[in-house]
Amino acid sequence: MKRTALVAAAALILPLAVQAQNVAIVNGKAVPKTRLETLLQQASRSGQPVTPEMEARARDEVVLREIFAQEAERRGVGATAEYKAQLELLRQTVLIRELFAQYQKKNPATEAEARAEYDKVKATVSGTEYRARHILVESEEEAKKLIAQIQGGANFEELAKKHSKDPGSGENGGDLDFAKPDAYVPEFGQAMAALKKGELTATPVKTQFGWHIIRLEETREASFPSFDEVKPQLMQRLAQQKLQNYQDGLRKGAKLNGYKFSNEE
Repeated sequence: MKRTALVAAAALILPLAVQAQNVAIVNGKAVPKTRLETLLQQASRSGQPVTPEMEARARDEVVLREIFAQEAERRGVGATAEYKAQLELLRQTVLIRELFAQYQKKNPATEAEARAEYDKVKATVSGTEYRARHILVESEEEAKKLIAQIQGGANFEELAKKHSKDPGSGENGGDLDFAKPDAYVPEFGQAMAALKKGELTATPVKTQFGWHIIRLEETREASFPSFDEVKPQLMQRLAQQKLQNYQDGLRKGAKLNGYKFSNEE
């Protein structure tokens, strides 16, 4: 009696154990829970929140995949050349993805690296910004006439709208907004930086674009966000740079016989 009871109990427990390890049994073939977990991990990696609703959809997905895959096998799809070629590409895709994921996990961007990058960028953008207006014309003679008109009381903005050849600023009365001198060609930037607030260039400034009349409106110290504000973006960019360097190293270290990449001279 005891043996019979044990056998009966085992018969009840075994299906439960199988069910605990698998999502379902499709035509006698198990669909392991690891497939469901992998699908959910992929969703999580892509930034999707794993909700109960998503888990339910993923569960349906792995079962449907098994149903369809079994039918494809029954029809001999797995033996075709087209399938084998695509399978090889897919195998490489998964291998490469996991290789890069492992590299990034073992070589994360550090806060110290992000701080160093922040300080480097900040040093290049700090300093004085200038807000100027300008009128661009084709000849020095025309520029001198306009300077005389402005010094005589003519409205700079109106003259810019009427005469400036710069389509970007001309419609706005010559306004160039705030920028550092090195944002412009050297002749223009140097002339602008030499002006005082409200001052007009006494003589036209020649550049590759033509002749300029410049008036300085105001100056300010360049603003820059705090480290904490830009830290996430810096960390992401550094991680991408590290991965790119790793990829470049693998590419350069590979021995290629009779092949050259299209972007190599």
